[in-house]
Amino acid sequence: MAEQEENQPTNQLDEKFYERADSFINLANEAITKEEASAGQVANSLMFATSRFNAWVTAAGYQKADDLAKEKEAIIEFFTEQYKLMLSENIDSYVTNFNEYLGYSKENFKK
Repeated sequence: MAEQEENQPTNQLDEKFYERADSFINLANEAITKEEASAGQVANSLMFATSRFNAWVTAAGYQKADDLAKEKEAIIEFFTEQYKLMLSENIDSYVTNFNEYLGYSKENFKK
């Protein structure tokens, strides 16, 4: 896969990483409330937008379409693994902070 500065491993985050991520999350939250879209619909739109943007970022690192095509599986593996790591980290965070993140308390939680 072509080496690109933009495709840094998740352990090498720049100082604005979380700020940018939060701005996308805020935009998604607005879409849910203002557009009356479901969280699932917004999640699907975000996933599509992410894949489309990542395809563009990746393609921009190649000189020839044939070279990009030859690396397709490695590219998909890279992005899939990065997503898997990030999703796992975020689910772990929700498990640890479930009541705080979702606003539940033991007093008002019904089984």
